[in-house]
Amino acid sequence: MSDLNRRQLVDAPDLSPGNPQPVPSPCIQVCRIDADSGWCDGCQRSLDEIAAWSTMDEAARRAVWRQVLVRRDAD
Repeated sequence: MSDLNRRQLVDAPDLSPGNPQPVPSPCIQVCRIDADSGWCDGCQRSLDEIAAWSTMDEAARRAVWRQVLVRRDAD
């Protein structure tokens, strides 16, 4: 895992369902889709997750963040 992704892990939001704070985008301005995984090298989201982010509710955003964290741990 790169140092950039390690830093982002530290900044992961509080993903508890009762947290009233808006969920920030995991985007870190490193936008490259990996041909093998289909995930962005920077934020570890799929193109579908990136495209849908602006219309997702907070619960869906938390679910995407959980997947991002799982994907990063797998690296």
